[in-house]
Amino acid sequence: MNVADVARVLRHRASFRRTDRWSRQRLLAHQARSVDALRKFAYARSPFYRKFHAGLMDRPLQDLPVLTKAEMMRNFDDVVTDRAIRLADIEDHFTCNRAAERFAGRYTISASSGSTGQRGYFLFDPSEWATVLATYGRPAWWAGLNFEWKHLIHPMRMAGFSSLVPWHQTAQVAASTASRLVPSLRLDGTRPVAEVIESLNQWKPYFLTTYASLARALAEEKLAGRLKIAPRMIGVGGEVLTREARKCIEAAWGKVLYDHYGASETGILASECNRHAGLHLFEDLTVVEVVDAEGRTVQPGKCGQRVLVTVLFRYTQPLIRYELSDKVRIAAESCPCGRPFRLIGAIQGRVEETLHFPTAAGGRVAIDPVVFDSV
Repeated sequence: MNVADVARVLRHRASFRRTDRWSRQRLLAHQARSVDALRKFAYARSPFYRKFHAGLMDRPLQDLPVLTKAEMMRNFDDVVTDRAIRLADIEDHFTCNRAAERFAGRYTISASSGSTGQRGYFLFDPSEWATVLATYGRPAWWAGLNFEWKHLIHPMRMAGFSSLVPWHQTAQVAASTASRLVPSLRLDGTRPVAEVIESLNQWKPYFLTTYASLARALAEEKLAGRLKIAPRMIGVGGEVLTREARKCIEAAWGKVLYDHYGASETGILASECNRHAGLHLFEDLTVVEVVDAEGRTVQPGKCGQRVLVTVLFRYTQPLIRYELSDKVRIAAESCPCGRPFRLIGAIQGRVEETLHFPTAAGGRVAIDPVVFDSV
């Protein structure tokens, strides 16, 4: 991470500390202003949005049509607000295995895996990418893991099971955040468990990021006495965290588990705080609508059929009422921490399951879903 990126991320941390103390009323006013600014920019710079919202430009957000990934990709060149960007050039960029490089010397590009049937490309200018990095740091800051100058001498080591596919956002975030303050060990979830345990025991991570199913498998190794690490925080995402997995992980390490929910389009979208009462939506950065199959708002306490997200910080590739095919339930209650953000009480859709197969020697081997990302 270069000096400019570090400065941007630290500014976000300071901003998050302020917004965490906002009232709900102030948060909603911020959202309204941000949506208005985003829409004006999109109408001025994006030919697609001028057509897509024709006759609706003065209507409330909830009256606007839903943007699907397929629709966005079909109209990619007209969605983006940098008129020099072309989808064909981006595809060439990936075909040439240059996913780790900034496109046009400026843009970080993440690509979704296509698990919902359509691959998407998502562009971030330096400021937008710093915001994405800050969303990944926010759960750690809520856990009390603040970076200080003393960590130049005693670094906070991180270990993470990120995708090894270079275009995956977790891989790009890991590459962007590597620094002297937070030296990082990237692990491959496809390696034999014994090798992973040996690497972690040698590294002794201060905090660990992984998939929920892998976290449970590691907790079982900890309880069996083979894994000897004591991380201050364990962040999990990418899969549904089951009650059974949480119980196992907490039995191994206590209340250090922080579940989060994110997407290639948004970065981290929601995370637990240290009260562990649900996942706070990052509503200072997004407007999130949980709707039923007909697009009607679902009341708190009930599970929706999809999520519509308006990303307030993305101007290069505006996403307004963009559809995520996740089934979530907004909690009816608020968190006792006092933050103004709504809570996700449960994430019930798109469950990826670890597959278990018998081995020739008579045992069993677990294959994590991350193995199939590149497929």
